[in-house]
Amino acid sequence: MKRRIVIAGATGYIASQVLPAFQERYDCVLLDVKKTTRDGRELPGVHLADVSDTNLEAYREHFRGADTVVNLVYCASRQSTPDSYFEERKNIDVARNLFEIARQEGVRRVVAASSNHAADWYEQLYWQKRFDKFGTDVRPLSNNFYGWSKEAYEHLGFVYACGALGRPIEVVLIRIGGPREATLGASQGNLHSMVRQLAVYISPRDLQQLFVKSIEAPDIRNEHGVPFQIFFGISGNTRAFWSILNARQAIGYDPQDDSEVKFAEDIARYLVPLERQQRGDNS
Repeated sequence: MKRRIVIAGATGYIASQVLPAFQERYDCVLLDVKKTTRDGRELPGVHLADVSDTNLEAYREHFRGADTVVNLVYCASRQSTPDSYFEERKNIDVARNLFEIARQEGVRRVVAASSNHAADWYEQLYWQKRFDKFGTDVRPLSNNFYGWSKEAYEHLGFVYACGALGRPIEVVLIRIGGPREATLGASQGNLHSMVRQLAVYISPRDLQQLFVKSIEAPDIRNEHGVPFQIFFGISGNTRAFWSILNARQAIGYDPQDDSEVKFAEDIARYLVPLERQQRGDNS
C-alpha cells in the first residue's frame, strides 16, 4: 500500500518540482487556495483549502489517515517594510495549523519547506571572510521578516517534535537554497552574485531526493533523541558555504549534481575572466 501524504501548497513552484516524484511513489492529497499553477495550468486533483484558517474543521477531512504532511505553502510580501511583518507572519500561522492538525490526526511526520533566509544574516559574515562554511547547528538569524518567519516556524516545529503539546510528531525542515537554473550572465559582472548562485543551487532531482528521503527515513531523531531535523537544501556544490553533512548522515542524502560541473561553460564565460581581473592577470 502506498504511503498517504498531504501536500499543502500543491500548485506552487517547489511543488511543481517535487510532485512528479511524489505522485509516482505516494497516494497524494493535494491542497491549495487555487487550482492553477503560476503559468495558469490547472493541476488535476487539487482540493481547495486555506490552511491559514485557524478553523481546522474546514479542512480536517483531508488529513485523516495521512502518514506525512508536506508543507510547501509560500507566503511572502516581497517587500522590506515594517508592515510586511503581517504578511510574513502568515507563514507561522500556516505552520502552526499544519503541525497541530497533524498532531491531532495522528500523522507520523511533517516535512516543511523552510528557506535559506532563516539564516541569511550569516552570509554577510561569510563575504567579509569572518565566517567559514556553516551548518544548521548555528543559531538561525535573519535581518528580514521573511527569514524571521521561517526561523520562527522552525522553532515551532521543535515545540511539536519534543512532545511539549502532547503526542510528539516527527519534523523535518528543509532550508531550500536556489531551486532554479543559474543565470550567471544576469549578474552583470557581480562576482558575489554569480558565486552565490553556484553555492546555493539545488537541481530538481536532488530536491526530489531530499524530500523523499526526509519523508521515508525510518529514524530522524537528533543527538538529544528528539525526532527533529533541519537540512540545507542544496546540491553537492563545490562552492557551497552551507553544510549538508547532517543530511548525509541523518537520512542518507546523496546529491547527484554539482553546480560547478553543471554550469561549467557559464563559469568559464563569466567567472574566470572576472577572477583574473581581480588578480590583475591580463593573460
